[in-house]
Amino acid sequence: MTTLPRRVALGVLAAAALAAASLPASAQTKLKWAHVYETSEPFHTQSVWAAQEIARRTNNRYQIDVYPASQLGKETDINQGLSLGSVDIIISGSSFAARSFPPIGVTYYPYTFRDADHLLAYTKSDVFKELAKGYEDKTGHRILAVTYYGARHTSSNKPIKTCADMKGLKIRVPDVPAYLAMPRACGANTTPIAFAEVYLALQNGTVEAQENPLTTIEAKKFYEVQKHIALTGHIVDHLNTVVSKSLWAKLSDEDKKIFSEVAQEAAARATAEIKAKEKELVDFFRQKGLTVTEVNKDEFKDAVMKSVTFESFGYRKSDYDRIQAIKSGTGS
Repeated sequence: MTTLPRRVALGVLAAAALAAASLPASAQTKLKWAHVYETSEPFHTQSVWAAQEIARRTNNRYQIDVYPASQLGKETDINQGLSLGSVDIIISGSSFAARSFPPIGVTYYPYTFRDADHLLAYTKSDVFKELAKGYEDKTGHRILAVTYYGARHTSSNKPIKTCADMKGLKIRVPDVPAYLAMPRACGANTTPIAFAEVYLALQNGTVEAQENPLTTIEAKKFYEVQKHIALTGHIVDHLNTVVSKSLWAKLSDEDKKIFSEVAQEAAARATAEIKAKEKELVDFFRQKGLTVTEVNKDEFKDAVMKSVTFESFGYRKSDYDRIQAIKSGTGS
């Protein structure tokens, strides 16, 4: 009399266990997070941390796979991917966001920021909130956080001490108008080359110079094929953590809060790493045999201001003036 009920009970228990085991898998949402940076860089390591932290804080309802080093395409591709649905989250510069909403690119006008602290103060300001909203209104994509990328300097195979020293210089610059402004104002010949191909281009002489933060020059080992670094500091660069319109629309208010908080924590962690690393790298490059030169930034800035207008990029000088007025360490 007891055998059948026991079998039935065991069957019910097994079915319940199987159903319970399948719930997390069926409820889990898989997402793709893409960027173009190396696995050794904080932009990647902190993205991985953020992906794991979002999983933890949502009880594994989200599995986020991070694709570094242009695995899902160049920066232009992953920006397009937000709208196409091929990626859900990216890390990318405002210069690319400016292709959809030009005013947000004003931060790439050379010498807009004095230093990293000025940039970080801007990210807490009303002008940043307005520009980020303008980008979201245009695209639907949400900027969750901003990471300091580093001050962009110029490495070359010839010494650069003044703006005039760049005349005729073959320099690789990303194919973004604001990046081109300073080199062109100084008379350089700019060449757009894919980021992954810059080392080879420098090595074989296709170009003789490039511009990037010190941390990138170190991570991409450009110092192996360059002799000089001029501390032009022409753009204090940053990266946005952007979530796609489609994903943002699907998230509950609770999950939106988690995604935003984690992205901002990851950005703060990466920013701290970059700022600390920058302080060490001048000595590192000198030990590697490179000549590192301080330059008069005002001379470079004056050349840009005389030759390139804000309006030619689709920027608004009023935004630039408001950013200039922000005091470092505040969002006023």
